[in-house]
Amino acid sequence: MARVIRACVDVLPVDGASISVMTGTQEREMLFASDDVAAQIEALQFSLGEGPCFEAFTTRRPVLVPDLPQASASAWPVFATAIEELPVGAIFAFPLQTGAITIGAIDLYRTRPGWLSGDELTAALEVVDLATVVLLGLQLGDVAGDGWWGALSSNREQVHQATGMLIAAMGVSAEEGLARLRGYAFVMGRSVDEVAHDVVTRQLSPFELDR
Repeated sequence: MARVIRACVDVLPVDGASISVMTGTQEREMLFASDDVAAQIEALQFSLGEGPCFEAFTTRRPVLVPDLPQASASAWPVFATAIEELPVGAIFAFPLQTGAITIGAIDLYRTRPGWLSGDELTAALEVVDLATVVLLGLQLGDVAGDGWWGALSSNREQVHQATGMLIAAMGVSAEEGLARLRGYAFVMGRSVDEVAHDVVTRQLSPFELDR
């Protein structure tokens, strides 16, 4: 998978790329990022529950944003505010799908605004198809390893635990519990994983997230 993502950066006029598997805004795990900025883009989207990656996954269509500062303010207002400090001028998100199944998304970013040409877009779609085949092979056990779905569940374990603690303490739904984690993380300028860790280790009371 690392080779697939590096190939994106090598053959396309982009500065970084990442790949995530997901089932929606609540179940998502980044498998690989080419650099720290790509990793931060992914972390922000999961923490906030919005962004081009989620839109590509939900609509099952590429989301091409050649000028992120102008487009994101209306499409993803919270994400737009959070990403302002990162050197990102454009994002191109592609769903990983086969038939009726969508299993994740790939994000490509550029530091400067600008479109991908027709040939470059074709190359990106070919890489996306390759990544989909690799991920399906992992899930079906065709490639050595335990599969990415088990990794997704285990790597987000603290987020699930923290959400459960909010449900128990406050009587809210799972969706509301995750929303409160995300809201608190955004206000405090932290990632949802960091906040979940503090709740699980009892450094942070579930009721403090309601303030």
